[in-house]
Amino acid sequence: MIDALKKLTTIIMAGGKGERLFPLTRDKAKPAITFGGIYRIIDFTLSNCLNSGIRRIYVLTQYGSFSLDQHLRAAWDIMHPDLGEYIYSMPPQQIMVSRWYRGTADSIYQNLTLLQHERPEQVLILSGDHVYKMNYREMLDFHLARDADMTVAAVPVPRGEAISFGILKVDAQGAVEKFLEKPAKPPGMPGSTDYSLASMGVYIFRARTLVEEIIKDAKKKAGKHDFGADIIPQMVGRKRVFAFNFADPDGTPRYWRDIGLLDAYYRAHHDLLGRTPTFDLYDADWPMRGRPQLLPPSRYITSPGACLAVGDSLIASGCIIEGTVNQAVISPGVKVGQGASVEEAILWHGVELGPGATVKRAIIEDGVKIPPNFHIGADPEQDAKRFHVTEDGIVVVPNNVILEE
Repeated sequence: MIDALKKLTTIIMAGGKGERLFPLTRDKAKPAITFGGIYRIIDFTLSNCLNSGIRRIYVLTQYGSFSLDQHLRAAWDIMHPDLGEYIYSMPPQQIMVSRWYRGTADSIYQNLTLLQHERPEQVLILSGDHVYKMNYREMLDFHLARDADMTVAAVPVPRGEAISFGILKVDAQGAVEKFLEKPAKPPGMPGSTDYSLASMGVYIFRARTLVEEIIKDAKKKAGKHDFGADIIPQMVGRKRVFAFNFADPDGTPRYWRDIGLLDAYYRAHHDLLGRTPTFDLYDADWPMRGRPQLLPPSRYITSPGACLAVGDSLIASGCIIEGTVNQAVISPGVKVGQGASVEEAILWHGVELGPGATVKRAIIEDGVKIPPNFHIGADPEQDAKRFHVTEDGIVVVPNNVILEE
């Protein structure tokens, strides 16, 4: 397997604008968005690479690239180029064509010079905006054992939810027979008709096949120049395309979340909470790496006559808590004033709540100062006048607002 990894080139697509996460992506790349208090979304993909033994990685950037470059330099400057290890951030080079990326497949096409330089046998293509733990070596083993031209990682989802995903129809051996983009009637899986196989946006290609298919797609004037919409459908039936079932041996789907919507982003944070969280950040066998924080321990202050209570929450370092916090994910440097309350909320770096302020069912961006006795999440009509509110009623407060007492 070590030899196979040496012949593997890994590319992370991280240039998407993330419009459905607005206003969080107003001035940031989607993979650079804070998640889980101390991480950025791309940290999960990069940690998977590190834990899988992958040390040579290209990150393709585009929209809001400075935010992502800044994070990669601060958190991931751990590779040793003299040992053949690297994480390189690659904005659009505009060498082959003079345009921005038109789609995921086009982003690879515009960087074919990387493959010409690397001369790999296989290419692992990842998305930088999903939350999951995956050993890519297992998928590479699967891919090589089937002499596949392309392998698509796929997670079982209930058929009732499958209409929101790209769905793979496969035979009993896992060979892909058809790819369906958000089908009205999703096909079931062999042996488990209550579930469908949803594409995770994780692909392994035979390198020469990838080059052929990407060039063929680039010559087309129509299409989205996207892996799901164009590359997979044009390969099915012509090439050896397989689905790698991302499930436990007993068939239980493993954790994978596409957090491209604000409500999905919010719900995924609740998967981190509880005595036995759905997604465990404390797994010593598969550690998640983020940017080191040189901050003092968090401090909990009890004032005479004031209520101090913390329950079922994640609280990063450098925080000062004088109020109540429940079912919340709190980033470094947050201050919760005397008598203030945070419930079912996500607070980014440096948020401050004045005395008596309340925040409920909300996402608060970094640096927001909430005045004393100011209330967010208590009055839906008032919140809708001042802030963005999601379909599920989550209030989103960006860092460019000034809240008045």
